[in-house]
Amino acid sequence: MKSREKQLTNTLLMIRPVKFGYNAETAQNNYYQKKMGEVDAATLQQRALTEFNTLVEKLQQAGVQVIVVDDTPQQDTPDSIFPNNWISFHEDGTVVTYPMWAPSRRLERRSDIIEILTHEYGFKVSRKIDYAHFEQEEKFLEGTGSMVLDRQHKIAYACTSPRTHPELLEAFCREFGYEPVVFKAAQTVEDSFADIYHTNVMMSVGDGLAILCAEAIRDETERGKVIQKLQDAPMDIVFITERQANHFAGNMLQVVNGQGKKWLVMSEQAHQSLTEDQLQQILTHTDILYSPLDTIETCGGGSARCMMAEVFLPKK
Repeated sequence: MKSREKQLTNTLLMIRPVKFGYNAETAQNNYYQKKMGEVDAATLQQRALTEFNTLVEKLQQAGVQVIVVDDTPQQDTPDSIFPNNWISFHEDGTVVTYPMWAPSRRLERRSDIIEILTHEYGFKVSRKIDYAHFEQEEKFLEGTGSMVLDRQHKIAYACTSPRTHPELLEAFCREFGYEPVVFKAAQTVEDSFADIYHTNVMMSVGDGLAILCAEAIRDETERGKVIQKLQDAPMDIVFITERQANHFAGNMLQVVNGQGKKWLVMSEQAHQSLTEDQLQQILTHTDILYSPLDTIETCGGGSARCMMAEVFLPKK
């Protein structure tokens, strides 16, 4: 019997920003983004850099290996701090690159990152899968933003949106032997509902622990299907509200350090939004690591999970 894939990694890839800022293009369907009009570009970049470095330092102090690669100043890539959308690294040695909805985000894809992982850190890449050509067909799948992966039970959770095409989700699942669990999730925008742009802002799956904004799944049948699938795994589900999801309480990632200690990584804002009961429920499974990410969250519309690309590649 084939052994299960690991759910948690002790190695993360993070991209240090050089031109972080508000991206009007991505804000068209990322309603978590907000302009900080009174703050100039240089100050935004400096604040984001400080938040980035602080999170990296906390992860390293917790015993997690963080591979930091600097963004390149040659391209205008304000969202490069979120690498998990364009690349994923798998336990069988596969590297996948993904089609991005926003043309500005397509500039983030860099082949030299794979070379850094293999040549400088000794990871083994046995094959590469590139879905980027689907951009020509206006079909998108933005990595582990679009998909929340239960690697142990081979389930891919995904809410459909302009950035998550069901056909590409099916292709990924066929390739890796995953079962797709597809649903619609919406957030309140003014007086109506709008698609949640990425699944990983409303749910997270760790080792026996899941975070879920169930109320974002407006269809009762779909909501029940997702909850049942998580319970069958089995997962202990921490149910968060839409208000808490708006504070990025769904955008978390569980990691493990070299000694096997588990950490659920989140922003300070997300941590503050959780109730004492929710925190206690989480702490029965894992320790918590949080860090201030206010500028990155406000301007970029993403949080801690989006900043970390998990590296599951084998060593040479």
